[in-house]
Amino acid sequence: QVQLVESGGGLVQPGGSLRLSCAASGNIFRINTMGWYRQAPGNERELVAAITSGGSTNYADSVKGRFTISRDNAKNTVYLQMNSLKPEDTAVYYCNADAVNSNLYRSAYWGQGTQVTVSS
Repeated sequence: QVQLVESGGGLVQPGGSLRLSCAASGNIFRINTMGWYRQAPGNERELVAAITSGGSTNYADSVKGRFTISRDNAKNTVYLQMNSLKPEDTAVYYCNADAVNSNLYRSAYWGQGTQVTVSS
């Protein structure tokens, strides 16, 4: 099994910054794409940003220029640097990993979520 543990959420004022981290652990053979999704009350879960093992990135239009995704493959960790935060960024943020475990079983894994609230 593969576990994802997120950290770094919290309350921040509009225009502020937060950095989310997500560390993968367990019986990992390989991690392919890692990403961050978010879900606000009443909305569907949406992709925020994703990064491949080679470092290629993809962002939602709503966060381009404000958020930066990065990863440390040696630590099986992905980060999301969020700048110029807006109230509409308020949501529960979930880490996701497309991973292969030690039994060579490939699946999508999710973290437990971390709350980000942008409010004055």
